[in-house]
Amino acid sequence: MNICIIAHLAYGAITGGSNGHAGGVEYQTSLLARWLSSKGHRVNFLTWNEGGSADDEYIDNVRVIKMCKQDEGLIGVRFFYPRWTSLNKALRKADAELYYHNCAEYATGQIALWCNAHGKSFIYSVASDAECELISAATEKQRDKLFFRYGIRNADQIIVQSQKQQQLLHKNFGLESIILPMPSIGPLDDQNQRTHVPEQGQYKVLWVGRIDKEKRLELLLDIAERLPEISFDVVGKPSHLGAPYFQNLLAKATALPNVKLLGMIPRNRMANLYLNSDLLCCTSLYEGFPNTFIEAWSYGLPIVSTFDPDNIIISKHLGIFAENCFELISGITTILESPTNWQVMSTNARRYYDENHALDKSMLKFEHVFVQTIGANSCTAETSK
Repeated sequence: MNICIIAHLAYGAITGGSNGHAGGVEYQTSLLARWLSSKGHRVNFLTWNEGGSADDEYIDNVRVIKMCKQDEGLIGVRFFYPRWTSLNKALRKADAELYYHNCAEYATGQIALWCNAHGKSFIYSVASDAECELISAATEKQRDKLFFRYGIRNADQIIVQSQKQQQLLHKNFGLESIILPMPSIGPLDDQNQRTHVPEQGQYKVLWVGRIDKEKRLELLLDIAERLPEISFDVVGKPSHLGAPYFQNLLAKATALPNVKLLGMIPRNRMANLYLNSDLLCCTSLYEGFPNTFIEAWSYGLPIVSTFDPDNIIISKHLGIFAENCFELISGITTILESPTNWQVMSTNARRYYDENHALDKSMLKFEHVFVQTIGANSCTAETSK
């Protein structure tokens, strides 16, 4: 297959550098690109121009095609030039059989328009529950919403992360979709799993995410204030450092002696954090299927969370679901203060990862859907002649 993955913000993820938006979507698209390339497929990866010495560069046999710089052009005009024009140029340059895009934005519609005009297959992959809502929090501008909705309505296939997303998409848009488990590399071997139970007096809770309003870091800080005997490591950086909301958060976090603000941590150093933590805490208002959950489970970490995709945390006994600060506190102490609870949930977490999200197991399903979509599109094109 000749595949093109459009991931505007993922230059840093594919190169292993610090540029680009360091989110789960960017990580997963770069993982997908590398895996497909390792299986002999031709893979093109489209990103903003954020570095390198040429328009194209090859990373692990993945052809990285750069569009314009994200901030290039005049405000009000750059939507068309150079952003849209450079996207079309890059899509044409890739000359792929199938184009894949993940994450709601106006580019979803632009890609669908181009693919429809040129008889190419287009797959859209949902990144969060918000994308499946009619009044979506995934895009802010009305223009972006219109382009995004056109894109998903004109995709040849839609991939979702959960039954909830599948149901929302059908209810709100009348669209069918396929559920695929998201991939993660996980530890290299069994000895890199977290197997020892938490030690009293040395409990450590990990929080990982973009420091933004929907992630609600303030909840974790309230918990840390009420549980001074537990250490809390916070990984992530603010979306808008100068805003009062973030300044207040950082001031409170800095004042708490049991909270460490670690900033952005390269993925090759995250393993050490998972191995040295006792559980992962999520305080998000909404998510898709967080990559941090999959990574934590791969290391045998239970999760205490305000978000539970398809009730997996509850039904598979992978941690504890909580709706507010007090339930989060109860969940954390219930797991940490009971070696038996922790061990059962840790074992369940690793088993669930192995059976659903291990790299080859998950990626083979993506490859199968890609092949099917290209075949179906080819049959349609032949029939219409």
